[in-house]
Amino acid sequence: MIKTARATGLERLELQRLRDRVGRLFSALQEATVAEDPLASESWAPPVDLCESAEAIVICVELPGLTAEQIKVGATNTQLRIWGEKKRRMPRNRILSHLCSERSFGKFCRIVPLRWTVSIQDSEASIDNGMLVVRMPKIEDRRGVEFKIPVKDEVKTQVVENK
Repeated sequence: MIKTARATGLERLELQRLRDRVGRLFSALQEATVAEDPLASESWAPPVDLCESAEAIVICVELPGLTAEQIKVGATNTQLRIWGEKKRRMPRNRILSHLCSERSFGKFCRIVPLRWTVSIQDSEASIDNGMLVVRMPKIEDRRGVEFKIPVKDEVKTQVVENK
C-alpha cells in the first residue's frame, strides 16, 4: 500500500512556484538553443556571458583573434545577433597533420534573446583583447501602461472643414 502525504496550502504554493520557475528556465533554454537564423545552424557559437545592472544589459562574447571589421552585431527588439567568420591561420612552417585541434574556425553566429526593453539606438559594442562587449542601456518598459487616445467626432470635423 502506498501512503501519500497531503500538502498544506503553503507547500502547494511553494511547489507551484517551483514548477513555474522550472518551466521558465526550460523556455529560456529552448529560446537560446533554437535559433531563427539559418546561418546559426551552419556555424559555431562563441561563449557568452550575459550580465544585468540597474542601467544596462551587458553581453560579453569571447572572440579571440578577431578584429572589429570581422564581427557584425545587429539587434531587434527581441534579440541580439552576433555573427562573422574566423579564418584559420596556419603557421609559416606547414603542418602536415593535426594531432589535436580545439579552436573553432569558420562562420559563427550567436543569438541572444532580449527579455528586457533596451535602447537599440544607444547600444555600443567594442572589442578588446578578444572580448566583444555589447552594452545595451535599459529603458522604461511601457508595455501594459494605458495611454488615453482621444476620440474625434467625424461629424463635427466635417462641419468645421466645410465652413
